[in-house]
Amino acid sequence: MTDLEFEFRTLDSKDDRNNFSCGTAELDRFFQQYAGQNQFRHHIGTTYVLADKSNIAGFVAVSAGEITPTKLSSVTRSRLPEYPLPILRIARLAVDKRFQGLGLGKKLLRASFELALDMKSRYGCVGVVVDAKPESVLFYQEFGFLLLESDELNNTQFQSLFLSIKFIQQAISK
Repeated sequence: MTDLEFEFRTLDSKDDRNNFSCGTAELDRFFQQYAGQNQFRHHIGTTYVLADKSNIAGFVAVSAGEITPTKLSSVTRSRLPEYPLPILRIARLAVDKRFQGLGLGKKLLRASFELALDMKSRYGCVGVVVDAKPESVLFYQEFGFLLLESDELNNTQFQSLFLSIKFIQQAISK
């Protein structure tokens, strides 16, 4: 399975999402039932997929968002204005069980970094935020994501992490 070629592209309304199964029921349900609605009807986010001719191997759902500088480390926020700042938010990321262990989660995350760099050049972006489940925090920290201050909602299901656009630029240029 390591010689498979997957294309990173936006979800198409004609894509068959019914057979996708990553092993987490809520991620499967989101992808099968809500990803299309969010993208095509409500316009609140875009889902990108890694796909070949017959399979969707993984997806990442993203949206534009904002972050208040007080949630950032003092070093990061020292050069930024005090008002809410634009970010790319990773809402969900998953890889189908049939394709896990091939590094596709990393490919999806790296492709998200490219989206953040494009957003930066088009209309501004200071970084990427992800609300990770506790079991996924280490995956994101391996890429340099840092834990943020607790959200006002005090949501204990997720841990918010941030990766600055400067770090992303450095990592991509290597």
